Amino acid sequence: MRVVVQRCKEAQVTVNGEVTGKINQGLMVLVGVTHEDTEKDAQYLADKVAGLRIFEDEEGKMNFSVTDVGGGILSVSQFTLYGDCRKGKRPNFMAAAKPDQALGLYECFNRELAAKGLQVETGRFGEMMDVEFTNWGPVTLIIDSKATA
Repeated sequence: MRVVVQRCKEAQVTVNGEVTGKINQGLMVLVGVTHEDTEKDAQYLADKVAGLRIFEDEEGKMNFSVTDVGGGILSVSQFTLYGDCRKGKRPNFMAAAKPDQALGLYECFNRELAAKGLQVETGRFGEMMDVEFTNWGPVTLIIDSKATA
């Protein structure tokens, strides 16, 4: 699994003119799933996202997590995170998981975040969505559950 995490002042997602998810201060998280991902990947990323110390303390140092500051999570499924642009001009999405597998792991990721006491708002899986947010900093991180140090 792969996530793009963006610290935000506020964020919302709209589907067909209806706001389906909205948060104030917190994290805008785009979530992609690939074929070999399992619930272990979803759990790993939920733990990582919930604990990321990317909010500033009184001294301006990034010492607080979204949990520490009482922020929310806007989680949006994003199969294009597995787009391969190495050949030609049109991305290849063969590495993205099929919808049934991706939906289950996306929901698992969101459940894991909610179980940590976080407010989790979402878009609608597989739908065309309008996402609006104010990136705060800006702070943007990419985390891959398969990456090794």
